[in-house]
Amino acid sequence: MFEKVKIFIELTRLKKPIGFMLLFWPCMWGLTIAYDFSLSLKNYFFFSFLFLSGSILMRSAGCIVNDIADRKIDSLVERTKNRPIASRKISVFSAAIYAAILCLIALLVLLNFNKLTIYMALLSMPLAFTYPLMKRFTYWPQLFLGITFNYGLVLAWISIQNEISIIPIIFYFGAIFWTLGYDTIYGYQDINDDEIIGVKSTSIKFKDNPKKFISFCYLMFLSSLIVLGFKMNFNYYYFFSLIIPFIHLIYFQSYKLETKSSKDCLNKFKSNNFLGLIILFILLIGKIL
Repeated sequence: MFEKVKIFIELTRLKKPIGFMLLFWPCMWGLTIAYDFSLSLKNYFFFSFLFLSGSILMRSAGCIVNDIADRKIDSLVERTKNRPIASRKISVFSAAIYAAILCLIALLVLLNFNKLTIYMALLSMPLAFTYPLMKRFTYWPQLFLGITFNYGLVLAWISIQNEISIIPIIFYFGAIFWTLGYDTIYGYQDINDDEIIGVKSTSIKFKDNPKKFISFCYLMFLSSLIVLGFKMNFNYYYFFSLIIPFIHLIYFQSYKLETKSSKDCLNKFKSNNFLGLIILFILLIGKIL
């Protein structure tokens, strides 16, 4: 039993919370810009818990689907060759059962939201489960990841407002570029293996000018935060606070990036968890002060 639990944890990457946190932060951003803080905070924390649960469940299921689709590729890559499915510690059938159970539990979480949120969430499922295939056909799998990973921002807005609006769409568009930037950084860990195998990514496509491309992505994200501030009539404290993510993204993550160092790429990638929290605080400053 202990061995099965250990394999399940490896399979779902529960020891690596960065994955579900990068899924969770956009949800919190959308929830924060939509919520009326003059009301009780009870619902804000309740929805936060639901989105955290959903992020953990769907990211875990997504990891399993990804590993099933990539089992042959993973076995050829140094960093991923010991994953449970690639190393045959667990069968594809058993892993698929785990994924199905996780999706079922996620559905139970989803049923706590309004009907529009439920419908919109179900519409995103094809994106979530076809993403692992994109690296075989296009140099832009990170773009598909961005579209999928930040969808929770729109869902969180709808869960409160029960309607769609240009405001979360602008923010969602910018957040896609955030993911496009950080996942390009992440991809440089495997670029040598990926090129040999024939797997595509933005890391390979922009390997000659990585810093320019990553800086462009982050500038697009920062621009969406500025536009959001104007659309939401945020105070000047909000705009002043944007200096922090600007320095972090443009200087620390882009300018100081060492693409030849797997360790540096991983550290830069992981720092986006801290950035997600900073953006949340900045949004709270804009909403409350």
